[in-house]
Amino acid sequence: MQKVSLETLASLCKRRGFIYQGSELYGGMAGTWDYGPLGIALKRNIVNLWWQTFVEDTDNVYGLDSTIIMNQKVWEASGHVATFSDQVIEDVITKKQYRLDHLLEDNDVKSDGLTLEQMLQAIDDRSIKSPEGNNLGKVSNFNLMFKTNVGSEIGNASTTYLRPETAQGTFLNYKNIVDSFYPNLPFGIAQIGRNFRNEISPRDYIFRSREFEIMEFEYFIKPENWEKNFDILLKKTEDWYFNKLNLSKSNIRVKEIGADDRAHYSKRTIDFEYNFSIGFKEIGGIAYRSDFDLNNHQKLSGKNMEYIIKGTTERLVPHVIEPTFGLDRNFLAVLVESYREDEVNGEKRVYLSLPNHLAPIKVAVFPLLKNKPEIVNQARKIYKHLKKELKFVDWDDSGNIGKRYRKQDEIGTPFCVTIDYDSLSDNTVTIRDRDSTKQKRLSVDEAFELIKSSIVL
Repeated sequence: MQKVSLETLASLCKRRGFIYQGSELYGGMAGTWDYGPLGIALKRNIVNLWWQTFVEDTDNVYGLDSTIIMNQKVWEASGHVATFSDQVIEDVITKKQYRLDHLLEDNDVKSDGLTLEQMLQAIDDRSIKSPEGNNLGKVSNFNLMFKTNVGSEIGNASTTYLRPETAQGTFLNYKNIVDSFYPNLPFGIAQIGRNFRNEISPRDYIFRSREFEIMEFEYFIKPENWEKNFDILLKKTEDWYFNKLNLSKSNIRVKEIGADDRAHYSKRTIDFEYNFSIGFKEIGGIAYRSDFDLNNHQKLSGKNMEYIIKGTTERLVPHVIEPTFGLDRNFLAVLVESYREDEVNGEKRVYLSLPNHLAPIKVAVFPLLKNKPEIVNQARKIYKHLKKELKFVDWDDSGNIGKRYRKQDEIGTPFCVTIDYDSLSDNTVTIRDRDSTKQKRLSVDEAFELIKSSIVL
């Protein structure tokens, strides 16, 4: 597999309607991206597969869609108001601020595990300057939450934040789910939603954005069973990446986070990293959060968060294991994994070898000639039948067949079906495979069956 740069991928995604720069009409807005028709189709295929895997096909997991704006006390209890910040360092001339860890990484210094003193020492030892070439000055903490006000009055009482994570909405609704459904332990609450972080220096295409989506669930357990449940969820997470998204094992690094680097409330955290052109970067993870969040909300709200074990008087605040999947980062990993370049008839070909079950378009239907009504009518009948069965079907009658193939290859369409003069007499079509470029002459029914059997996971 060729290692495609994010710049090359971004160009393909814009050209073919996967992703556009946010607010591009007005010069763009850093860290914001709009998903086009093909992008949203691929994204929804990932979302639907995730929901099916972790909610519909998993016992005792309940769906949720919580609000983006919450009571400000939520973020006090979670610790985000006090600690959700990055260290920034100032250019002494321009007064611009830059993330300290990013400056170090850009100068080949690994910042993971370094204390502030060690990072500043590295700045001095290497004489690192700002991107403008100026000296660097004071360091401060920059809170990453987007602040907003609720209601007509402006002041501390009306201040809240756009949520930086979906997890807290789940913890707020834990008691509601228990009261409505009284599930047995262990049980999960899952949701997919938008999150917002005021990144100081968003970069690396959609990898680090100011607005992004997370797929995750909180799994509520008895504390003595955390290791058993952690292993079960770890295996399900591995299955997601290797067998559902079809990411190769050589491109995934399962990273055990050491005690010095994981959150203070976590006894174990594992990150899943994908090998992008910018190196191995996190696309998901699984963490044992203990009872940290529920206890904090219990203390600040004054509401009892205990769970009563059915048939007993035993009470406990459940502990939590949290598998998290960055939707945009999973999307990006699928595109990188699928990118291919080869030659067909002496010409360079770019194509996306997307898993058939994820491809935004499953099959494209071509009339050989668009100015022959009898061919077009037959092709339209086949197109309508396929679209009724599969939904994600494209009609393409522009340009010559070769150009149509190249376009469909580049957007990852697994099959192309061409209707010609012979189709009128013997009810056959030519079906072409994206990856091999091989073509077969099949009856319409045989072509339908081949396509349907090939796109199911």
